[in-house]
Amino acid sequence: MGEREGGNMIGTGSADRTEDERAYTEYVSARLPALRRIAHLLCKDPHRADDIVQTTLTRLYVHWRRARAADDLDRYVHTMLVRCFLNEQRLGWARVRLSGAPHETPGLPPAAGGPDIETRAVVHTALSRIPARQRAVLVLRFLCDLPVAEVAGILGCSEGNVKSQSARGLTRLRAQLGDQLPASASALGEG
Repeated sequence: MGEREGGNMIGTGSADRTEDERAYTEYVSARLPALRRIAHLLCKDPHRADDIVQTTLTRLYVHWRRARAADDLDRYVHTMLVRCFLNEQRLGWARVRLSGAPHETPGLPPAAGGPDIETRAVVHTALSRIPARQRAVLVLRFLCDLPVAEVAGILGCSEGNVKSQSARGLTRLRAQLGDQLPASASALGEG
């Protein structure tokens, strides 16, 4: 079967499929750390972040040819990732929070690093208390350093909406942080 319907890899010839799978694997291998970081910043839960990335990568695999033909593959994938996150937020189970650790889990040693670790933890906690859409805007605008127009394209909204969500999100973030506001924005970027 030649070109398949919908831009996915199903039904392609074996040579085309092998090349598509190689290109997909190379892309995912190179971008996985960045995708995991963005997902973790969005949901503040490493397990949920991995689930969101896995869902995104599964959808990317199915639609690889369409994605690969996009003008900006990274933007295309970031759009998929943010939409997976926002779709998950609409589900009731996304509001369930597990706390504590099983008794058989050994305690983890304290993380080594500089004084910014505490600031990052405070900022990430505050960020996790902001509504999902505002959090997505803040992560994309300030942590991924994307322009307003690109964030609007990823979220499927107007640039004015991105600007208002940024302003509201920053106001809520400042309220959450209170007097614990970090001295530099770099506290948001690590984690």
